[in-house]
Amino acid sequence: MLLWFITPVPLTGWQQLGLLLPLCLAVSIVYKTTKLENLREVPLAAIVTWITIVVGMFAVGVGLYLLHRLVA
Repeated sequence: MLLWFITPVPLTGWQQLGLLLPLCLAVSIVYKTTKLENLREVPLAAIVTWITIVVGMFAVGVGLYLLHRLVA
């Protein structure tokens, strides 16, 4: 059972991007829960923040990719 934690699981690029979505969702839920006073506002605010984070991460990725293609 200990070997399960030592041997990394091979993930493709799309699988790694798929792990970005729940990570960003968890971060946005925790962030909005600590910032908002009314808990009824948390779900909608967390979804908006989650979309903003994901779009921002993809924009940064595309920008860095284009910069890499221009320089290399």
